[in-house]
Amino acid sequence: MHKPTILGAALLGTALLAHAQAAEDWNLHGQLTYIGQRKPRLNSPYAGPNSLLAEAETSYSLTATAALGLRLGPRTEVYVNPEVAQGRPISGLLGLAGFSNGELAKTSGSQPKLYRARLFARHTIDLGGDAVDLASAANQLAGATTTRRVVLTAGALSVLDIFDNNTLAHDPRMQFMNWAFMTHAAYDYPADSRGYTYGLAAEYIDDGWALRAGRFSVPREPNQLQLDNRWRRHFGDQVELSRDYRVGGQDGTVRLLAWRMHAAMADYADLLPSAGKPLPLDDSVRALRSKAGLGVSVEQALSDQLGLFLRAFAADGKTETYAFTEADRSFSVGGQLRGAGWQRPDDVIGLGLACSGLSARHQAYLARGGQTFFLGDGALRYRAEQDAELYYRTALAPGLSATADVQQIRNPGYNADRGPAWFYALRLHWEQ
Repeated sequence: MHKPTILGAALLGTALLAHAQAAEDWNLHGQLTYIGQRKPRLNSPYAGPNSLLAEAETSYSLTATAALGLRLGPRTEVYVNPEVAQGRPISGLLGLAGFSNGELAKTSGSQPKLYRARLFARHTIDLGGDAVDLASAANQLAGATTTRRVVLTAGALSVLDIFDNNTLAHDPRMQFMNWAFMTHAAYDYPADSRGYTYGLAAEYIDDGWALRAGRFSVPREPNQLQLDNRWRRHFGDQVELSRDYRVGGQDGTVRLLAWRMHAAMADYADLLPSAGKPLPLDDSVRALRSKAGLGVSVEQALSDQLGLFLRAFAADGKTETYAFTEADRSFSVGGQLRGAGWQRPDDVIGLGLACSGLSARHQAYLARGGQTFFLGDGALRYRAEQDAELYYRTALAPGLSATADVQQIRNPGYNADRGPAWFYALRLHWEQ
């Protein structure tokens, strides 16, 4: 680490002062997203209580978010995001690992619900290096910082605001809609049933390198809304190391993510008696346990119009899904192409392929008729779930876009006896 000097501090102050007039004291941004989706009838010789339904279905989601930022000091800001959501999920949000609409939360309902999505503070400690301009955006005030800095964040937010921030496959409001592309499907990151949590995170950023660590609240019970703030016993920890690089004059980033959760969870091995039906998943079989996983994410530009991404993640697979979706290992790959080649520079086409799998004991539990929070066909001819998604997003006006999207999911719910399932969607998105 470079040692600060009086001259260095003076130069740093001068560089940041040159940007001071552009700094915002406050800003206000917003977004509105509507997704309408249809699933035709799928092949289903049998089904269970937690299956993707065989009949044709329609679904929708609508979210509206305001993002207010306020500067409390030269390096300290606070942000609040009130949000309204409503929707009708396909099959009650059951029967899949890669659900087809990332805007549908586990608490979705047909009546609009207003809630606080984010309320957090951010403090930045500039350590030197070149000046960096920050543009005005949702949850970011325009201003200046440096290439070497420490960023501290505390409050209510999404873990994915900080970790695994892949720029090509991250946001179901603008990019891929399927859960398998929002992040690693096997990354059971801490969140309530809407995808938010409380926590603390620290980031050290140094000229292309970044080290991030954070501890966050987990739900009191798996996949539920109420969070457990007993951080010494129940918590989710994550550490991520990332490196920006250039190959052939094009930018790339690689991220290595480690995660550990400590909470009251059931172990599938304890739910499988020597004969007969498995035990049900409830509090009587839950005990304080840990689960962990490790993943890598790479994104690479091939030109100023084309970028590719790859993700791979493996969790230990011993315990039940706690906060995200049912996968013990996952892999995804895809790309995004901008439309300058066909005179539509603001249009984007994206193609992604994902594959998710279960541990042997997770498979055995479902094969013997067990029901988990998301899955339960009553039987199982196991195969990895395979998700393919293609979308085209076209710009209609400044801040307004429309997206046509098609998905095919093979072996829905890891069951080769069912499917494939097709999903067709239209998305309208406005942001300012």
